[in-house]
Amino acid sequence: MNRSRVLITGANGFVGRALTHDLLDKGWPVTCAVRSDDMPDGGIARKVILPSMDEYTAWTDALSGCGVVIHLAARVHVMNDSASDPLAEFRKTNVEGTLNLARQAAAAGVKRFVFISSVKVNGEQTLPRQAFTEECAARPQDAYGQSKYEAEQGLMAIAGKTGMEVVIIRPPLIYGAGVKANFASMLNYVKRGMPLPLGAIHNKRSFVYLGNLLSLIECCVDHPAAANQVFLVSDGNDLSTTALLGSCAAALGIKARLLPVPQGLIVFCAAILGKKAVAQRLCGNLQVDISKARTVLGWTPPISVADGLRATVIDLFKMDK
Repeated sequence: MNRSRVLITGANGFVGRALTHDLLDKGWPVTCAVRSDDMPDGGIARKVILPSMDEYTAWTDALSGCGVVIHLAARVHVMNDSASDPLAEFRKTNVEGTLNLARQAAAAGVKRFVFISSVKVNGEQTLPRQAFTEECAARPQDAYGQSKYEAEQGLMAIAGKTGMEVVIIRPPLIYGAGVKANFASMLNYVKRGMPLPLGAIHNKRSFVYLGNLLSLIECCVDHPAAANQVFLVSDGNDLSTTALLGSCAAALGIKARLLPVPQGLIVFCAAILGKKAVAQRLCGNLQVDISKARTVLGWTPPISVADGLRATVIDLFKMDK
């Protein structure tokens, strides 16, 4: 099978590394665009170092011979952003940098541009049993989500003018081998047996295991029906915070120590401490409906939540199966 060369930006990131090796294993020729030379070769055919990504970045070498771009590189969402104008900083990379790449890709003859956006384009929370769909109006609540939305709009405009096909994927929180930040911290708390006041949370949140996200990305690389579409992605099995912690403990082979503190009390105390955003993530709902990907692409998440969490904890703690 003659497959187009794929350019992956952000190839040394959490998702990028896994995607690169997965595509190589499946016989796809890959070019990796990375900020520094810290990615092991591992059979990579081409590697291009680009220290920055903005409206001036030259992509000629990276795009050479490529028929598909999977754009992962971004200025990511950060807590307590210290930039004087966060939106301007996000726009430099996530909007201007993305659209610069897309224009050069179209000019170079790239057929399809897969953009990894964020559920934050839809918003920060959903009402009970009212999951986000692709048809919901965009309501980004922070600079990161706004920049991703603006990039999406610009990409669709470029697609309309050039004929290059654009596919947009909006994931919620991603977990899997190599995960860091809050998810890794949560697993550490559970493993250490720390009592957590999260035993009576009845929310619903969507997550996506890394392997399931890779599966959808790879489906969107060449599926004819994916052209110029937006897709939400998740594991297809939403969990409460309480259930998630219990599932993490089960994957670790232990019992979670969860105290049944009323959800309202958690929210109240968090507000007093200036941690409303933290309480929202722990207690609020954020659900996505993946019916469109199922119907349009015939795609279903291939890996269960239990198996995804098991693989995540095995990697994090280097446990034996």
